[in-house]
Amino acid sequence: MRTACRIAAKLFFFVLAAPGIAQEAGTLITGARIFDGVRSDLIEGQDVLIQDGMITAIGPDLDAPEGATVIDAQGRFLMPGFADMHAHLMFQMPFGIAFNADREYWAYVAATVAEQYLMQGFTTVRDVGGNSFSLKRAIDEGILVGPRVYPSGPMISQSSGHSDHRTDANEPGSLVFEPSIPMKYFHVAVADGRDEVLKTVREVLRRRASQIKISVGGGTGSFADPLDTTQYTEDEIRAAVEAAEDWNTYVTAHVYNSDGIIRAVENGVKSIEHGNLMSEEAMRVMMEHDAWLSPQVIVYTFHPAGYNDEQKAKHDEAYDGINQMFTMAKELGFENIVFGTDVITSPEMIKRANEEFVLRTEWFDNAEILRQATSKSAELLALSGPRNPYPGALGVIAEGAHADILLIDGNPLEDMSVMTEYEERFDLIMKGGVIYKNEL
Repeated sequence: MRTACRIAAKLFFFVLAAPGIAQEAGTLITGARIFDGVRSDLIEGQDVLIQDGMITAIGPDLDAPEGATVIDAQGRFLMPGFADMHAHLMFQMPFGIAFNADREYWAYVAATVAEQYLMQGFTTVRDVGGNSFSLKRAIDEGILVGPRVYPSGPMISQSSGHSDHRTDANEPGSLVFEPSIPMKYFHVAVADGRDEVLKTVREVLRRRASQIKISVGGGTGSFADPLDTTQYTEDEIRAAVEAAEDWNTYVTAHVYNSDGIIRAVENGVKSIEHGNLMSEEAMRVMMEHDAWLSPQVIVYTFHPAGYNDEQKAKHDEAYDGINQMFTMAKELGFENIVFGTDVITSPEMIKRANEEFVLRTEWFDNAEILRQATSKSAELLALSGPRNPYPGALGVIAEGAHADILLIDGNPLEDMSVMTEYEERFDLIMKGGVIYKNEL
């Protein structure tokens, strides 16, 4: 029956030539048990009214406006849509294919990945490396189906850094700079020295980036930089931060090791991506500066397609540091932690991204994880200030918040495995008041 409903819904969408079904008179959801994104206990006996893409009222026995759609949740679990704070919409091909594909192929793959994210309950992603500006625009305009996108544009690093994907076959940059394919397509950028960093950051802001992403340490996916390396001088980091702050937004930084974390945070970086190998000193510096940690687990449970032996070894080294990082965070009471996956090179692995919820239960209770994926992530997204492409409350079920809502057949506060069964259990997926899936 569910399969038949899904097929009928897809045919209905196709006939309308629309990515989702907008309820012009509004939607009233009744009979749900509500996780509001903040509290650990569920709210019962409250209806949720959605109008013009926003939650306009929450209360008992609300009246449905004339012509509104009424959905009886029948006791299902209602919660905000998820945010993946470390997504790469544009990097979902094995390296061998990506480095031999044109821009159009990259875009076609990304379009399918964006829709897949939404159908797994991710109503928002922070894209932290990739030329996703036009993809975001196409989604916002209703041309394509996908989540809200907070684009960073190309991740920026120094020569030999995490964004430098030149191989040994490339000429040295001192002779002639041959850009890698990702650099050519503006998915990554290489900039050295204050002047180049300033110019590159400003170019990315010109494309309407929500935040800026730089690399201050080695990476597992790049060819030339071990994880222990510290990248960018203090002056170069400050240049990126100053340019971003002039536009009233912030800088997030890729880095695994303590030296890079401390240098980045002490020079104004607001968010650390990964951080797997950090020391207690580095975490305390983050806490002192009210910085955020954007970690991931699932990406380290597999080797991305196309990795060589050196990349695999770095990947495994990063995986080995996760337990210490999360254990230390719990011991120190560090709570500025958000949810992300960092899945790359494989649309098939994107389909398993929800396993991140289950993997985190080794260190966090279920309510903590749900907050990381909703209200905590929204707090970090809000640091983009006036560069926020979707002003207003996200990640919460509250009056005045964006109507990004899931109805789940099951209770992830009790059993997190229901998150991995999204095809069967996610009965309603709504973004901005638009229904993209409804099996009730």
